[in-house]
Amino acid sequence: MDYRAAVNVRSQQRPPELLYLAVDNFAHPVLNRTRALPDGFTELSGPADGPALDYVRGNLFQRDLMRPVPTAEPGPENDLGDFLDHYVRRAVGDPEARAFVFGQAWGPEPTTPDKVFRFSPGNGVHDVHMNQGNSGRFADDDGVFQDGALLLHFPADDTWVAIFLAFQSQSVHTDDTTGHTLPDTPGPGPQAGPDHLVRIVGALANPAGPAPEAETVTLLNTTPGVLDLTGWALLDRAGNRHPLTGSLPAGDTLRVGVAPPLQLGNQGGTITLLDPRGLKVDGVAYTAEQARREGWSITF
Repeated sequence: MDYRAAVNVRSQQRPPELLYLAVDNFAHPVLNRTRALPDGFTELSGPADGPALDYVRGNLFQRDLMRPVPTAEPGPENDLGDFLDHYVRRAVGDPEARAFVFGQAWGPEPTTPDKVFRFSPGNGVHDVHMNQGNSGRFADDDGVFQDGALLLHFPADDTWVAIFLAFQSQSVHTDDTTGHTLPDTPGPGPQAGPDHLVRIVGALANPAGPAPEAETVTLLNTTPGVLDLTGWALLDRAGNRHPLTGSLPAGDTLRVGVAPPLQLGNQGGTITLLDPRGLKVDGVAYTAEQARREGWSITF
C-alpha cells in the first residue's frame, strides 16, 4: 500500500516558523524497538506499547538545540523545505534505507485518490511534529507519547537520522496524563523554564560486582549560587522516582547513589531530573552499547 507523509513546514499560529532539529548518527534506546516495526502502519498507544515518542518524557534530544527556521527562502540549503529535502533525497537514493514516520494516520480513503501523488486509495500520516502543549483550538490534539518525528535508517553502516519538529507556540511543560500545558509555568519555547540549571553529566548504570549494584547519577550545578535540592527527584524510563535532598554548591558536582524502585537498566534507558514543581530540568538517554562495559561511567 502507498502512503504519503505530510510534514508541516509552517504554523497556522504566530510565529509561523517551525522549530527544527536534525540529529545525524542519532542514538537512543527507542531505536531497538523502532527497527523491529514491520512495513506499513503500526498503531502505538503509549510507552508500554513500543517505540512511541515523547519530546518531553523520552529525552530524545536536548530541546534547547531546536531552532526556528524559515519556511521558504531563495537559495539552496537555507529553509525547512531544503533541510527536509536533503535527508529525504539521501534516503530515496539508498534502496536499503527505511523511513519511520511517527504521526497521525489518515485513510485509507477508498474513493479518494491522494491529492498530491494521485495514488489510490488516499492514505498517509500527518502531524509529524510535537503533539502536546498546544494552545487555543489545537489543545484538543494534546496527548503524551504521541509526538511525531521522521526517523531514517541506513542499514549499510547502521546509522540513523532523526528529524524533530515543533511549533513555537507549544509549551514544553505539560501534564503527564493529558499533555496539556501546565498552569503557572514558563511560556512556550524550548528555552523556557528551569532547563539545565542542573545538568546530568554522568551515570554508572552497570557497576562492577554482583547485585545489588551501586548505581549512581552525577549532577552538576551550572548556576552561580547554592541550590537546595529538597523536593527534587530523579526518574527512570518507567517513571520510578528517587527523591533528592541536601544542597549543591555553585559549579560543584554531586554523585547520587540511586536504589530501587529507580533502576538504570543495562539495556539502555533514560534519566530525568525534576525540580520541586515537577518541571523538567534536564534529561538524558543512554543505549545498551553505552551500558555494556561493566564498571565504566557513561558521560553526557
